[in-house]
Amino acid sequence: MLSKLKSSAVFGIDAFVIEIEIDCSNGLPSYNLVGLPDTAVRESRERIFSAIKNSHFSLPPSKFVLNLAPADIKKEGSAYDLPLALGLLAASAQITIAQCEDYLILGELSLDGRVKPIKGVLAMAIGAREKGLKGIIVPEANAKEAAVAHGIVVIPVRNLTEAADFLERKKNITACQVDVHSFFNKGKKYALDFSDVKGQEHVKRALEISASGGHNILMQGPPGSGKTMLARRLPSILPDLTLDEALETTKIHSVAGLLPKHSAMITSRPFRSPHHTVSDAGLVGGGSYFLKPGEVSLAHNGVLFLDELPEFKKSVLENLRQPLEDGMVNICRIANSVTFPSHFMLAVALNPCPCGHLGNNQHSCTCTPFLISQYRSRLSGPLLDRIDIQVDVPALHHEELTGLSTGENSETIRERVNKTRLIQLDRFKGQNGLFSNAQMESKHIRDFCRINGDGINILKTAIQKLGLSARAYDRVLKVSRTIADMEGAENIRPAHLCEAIQYRSLDRRVG
Repeated sequence: MLSKLKSSAVFGIDAFVIEIEIDCSNGLPSYNLVGLPDTAVRESRERIFSAIKNSHFSLPPSKFVLNLAPADIKKEGSAYDLPLALGLLAASAQITIAQCEDYLILGELSLDGRVKPIKGVLAMAIGAREKGLKGIIVPEANAKEAAVAHGIVVIPVRNLTEAADFLERKKNITACQVDVHSFFNKGKKYALDFSDVKGQEHVKRALEISASGGHNILMQGPPGSGKTMLARRLPSILPDLTLDEALETTKIHSVAGLLPKHSAMITSRPFRSPHHTVSDAGLVGGGSYFLKPGEVSLAHNGVLFLDELPEFKKSVLENLRQPLEDGMVNICRIANSVTFPSHFMLAVALNPCPCGHLGNNQHSCTCTPFLISQYRSRLSGPLLDRIDIQVDVPALHHEELTGLSTGENSETIRERVNKTRLIQLDRFKGQNGLFSNAQMESKHIRDFCRINGDGINILKTAIQKLGLSARAYDRVLKVSRTIADMEGAENIRPAHLCEAIQYRSLDRRVG
């Protein structure tokens, strides 16, 4: 007897349908699984047989041939346990599945027949909807995540028996539904707030400009000055996450298996801070055959923070060039290739020297000029080219640390950022793929960043006398445009240019 069911697999962050065919025939008892299964899929046999036995079913001593189609694509993971078990029961006439053609079936089985959660369910639910399927049968723990994909019936099951009863129409299971808009609006919360940060008002101003224009930012200062504390609060002042952005971000985290427990959707902008020992594949994604998203994709629509920038391997930092320029990363292998979205804001932090106290009035620097030069030489020039704002973060004084006054909270700052972004969206109407000042190319800078004679003289003086590099010219104009937008000014004024020039501290130091 032959049975057919549908399951799903993920390639990149997109899902496609897998057809499962199981044939039960007379012959020597055997179990042959074909269709390029990986180790986890091949090992499913023991889980499936134990789950069937402990669910009070029994398989006859027959010859079973199981095929996962298309057969030329490698299959991975444990999501095929449930459909394979149901297919075996149907092929051996243990159950009669009346509506399996209309449903995508997913789930890992435990030995006692319980259905355990899997990763990538949101992508699979979206894929099932696009294929015109009626519904999707998923583990109960994944039901809310799948229900985020509107337009498809989500059936949560707790065990193998419950799934079999539903397909035989012996049991009616209420479909899981979620109010996506209500859930999304209630979840917009950040645990960290800018009001927690004492002092550093000029750095907060730089971060607000960074958030308002989507500019990458570098913070340089001694240990304990608050660089990491400030960076971790940057997502809380970024423009509100839209529903479409939330769904795309959730999809990436779901595929990576990093969706927070008991959470169906990412509702706030992600913050990723990989350790400086991260590998190339860990940062941009990769793998031998099954290509997985890296930190740049997990930070999509959020912030990627690199602390102690000079400690990262140079090859790792060079890999950031494509995602920073294109908002996506292409990973190519001999067997296949995949593209992951990676549109993020980059925030980096570093010490001014190896000991960290160069220019610190409270501590003496113990580094020699050679050590300082060697330390700075680790910085990637092409990466620094893509950072618009560079700001010094000085050590805090005793009075600032012990003071009772608090600064503005993140919500107040975010309201101003939202207003500034609306100005940019209105300006860039008709400009395909352009949403913020930081994304402007040379032609856009010529059109939207015009300056008068006084402004030209200020820039000329900055480049010639302050030691700014020529590459900083466009960066200064972009940041000036953002500062002007924050004030509601139509044109860039000399004061805007002067402030933007101040945010090139590293250029002044090494220029």
